[in-house]
Parts: sequence; C-alpha cells; structure tokens
Amino acid sequence: MSVAVANLPLVYLFEYEHGIDDKRRLQIPSKWRREGDGDVQFIIFKWQSAGQKAPCLLALPPDAFRKLFDKVTSLGFGDAIADTLRRTLTRDADTVSMDSAGRICLPQRLAEAVRITKRAILVGMWDRFEIWNPEDYQLVKSDDEAKKTEALKLI
Repeated sequence: MSVAVANLPLVYLFEYEHGIDDKRRLQIPSKWRREGDGDVQFIIFKWQSAGQKAPCLLALPPDAFRKLFDKVTSLGFGDAIADTLRRTLTRDADTVSMDSAGRICLPQRLAEAVRITKRAILVGMWDRFEIWNPEDYQLVKSDDEAKKTEALKLI
C-alpha cells in the first residue's frame, strides 16, 4: 500500500510477491504508482546492509535518489574512502524506467547477482523499496522478527 497525501511524496508500504516474465519485467504494485507515472525512473542497486544474510535490489525513486546523489556528490574528490563509496554504489547499479503498464525490466546482471528469476518479493521501505529473491527474503524476515523489539526503540 502507498499513501499519497497532498504535497507529500509517494510512500512505499507493505510487501507484494509478483512473477517475472521471460524479459525480466516486474510489475510495480498499483498502490506504488500515481497516474501519469509511466516515465518514472528508478535507480536500482545491488544492496546488502551490514549483517544482512543475503543481498537484494534496492530501488530508489527520484526523490530518494536525489538525497543520496546530493550526499555522495558533496564528498571530497581525492578522498580514497569517498571514491570507494562512489565505485561501490555505481558498479552494481542501473537505471530502469517504468513502462505504461507499470512494469520495470530488471537488468540481467543485477537480477542474477541477487538470484531473482521467476518470482520476486517487493518490500516497501517508506521512501524506497527492496526487490528480493523469495527464499532470501524469508531469511531476512526471520532476522527482522528477532530484531524487531530493538528496532522499534529507534522511534
């Protein structure tokens, strides 16, 4: 489910499971789209947080990508760690566009890197979403349950 409140960005909520066709096209849930979104581009990253048991694809819509872009481009040139960050983020990333039917085409190399083939789980993350191999997502979901009490203390 997404929430579209006046003057607020789209919010990605809930989790969905969708099939992937032979062209690696994946349906974006209708609740995660607005009328006229056919030209929306997402930046897709291979992503694995510290301690996460498996990688996923992290999809950033334009607003979330702009925040990350501004932060990364503000880092100094010639800083070896900043350069490593830039390479790490861009090496396993690509741009995808949503078609008029609300689908994106997962880049082959990225889909293979996270073992997504016939099915995928899309998980809302407020201002972004993750795309998971269903088996890997079950591992992470179990970890999330174990850490939920601690995580809720953040708010």
